[in-house]
Amino acid sequence: MLLMHKLVFVAQTGAAAVLYILLLLSVYSVGVVLERWWYFRKRRLDVIATGDALAKRLRNGDVSGAKRELEEMPAVEAEILRDALDYYADGPDSLQEIVQKGIRQRRKVFESGLLFLGTLGNNAPFIGLFGTVLGVVAAFKELGTASANMAAAGGAGGMGNVMSGISEALIATAIGILVAIPAVIAYNLFQKKCNDIEENSAALANQILAVMKSTRNPRNSQRASDTPPIEQIIDPKRRRPAEVNG
Repeated sequence: MLLMHKLVFVAQTGAAAVLYILLLLSVYSVGVVLERWWYFRKRRLDVIATGDALAKRLRNGDVSGAKRELEEMPAVEAEILRDALDYYADGPDSLQEIVQKGIRQRRKVFESGLLFLGTLGNNAPFIGLFGTVLGVVAAFKELGTASANMAAAGGAGGMGNVMSGISEALIATAIGILVAIPAVIAYNLFQKKCNDIEENSAALANQILAVMKSTRNPRNSQRASDTPPIEQIIDPKRRRPAEVNG
């Protein structure tokens, strides 16, 4: 019985605590969304124009000029290809390995914050539901007190407090869903941006390999033709969009 009283006391104070936790998580998620939006906005890349510019320079044997083109671009794809061009003279196999390494090394950077957004989007409704359960427990405790005092003058007021407590408890679930939906939307959008970085890097690397095939001697051309496309080397696994669980 003593344990039950303690649990009821925790329930009475826990519902409000859950709302404060959701508020803090929502503020932090907004910060993550703004930071990621600015990160990707600064690193936008015109893949077609970049590929054409690199191909033109590489056909003329101007590898240094191609590197300078990439140094002027803040995009993640440009960083990956700039490192790969250091191995241009070593052949297609070496270039592909460096592209693969570059994607893996930078994945933690351009996917930063997505784990938090995905986790929040999937679990915020459950946090809100937990707050609702605590609030309902406290409301039923109030209902028991009101029933015991129904004959007293304050009985009607006690019933009003019970209804008010239940309505406040339901707000926690609504807040949880409200926090989860923007987090899920942002997660899916930024995950698409991350996938675009990998695909753009692969496409530009394939264009560079095509130039290598056309400019090298027949022996090296045959070696390049036996090399699989870069899409077969990078991790092809797609991340499924997050869903709001309620």
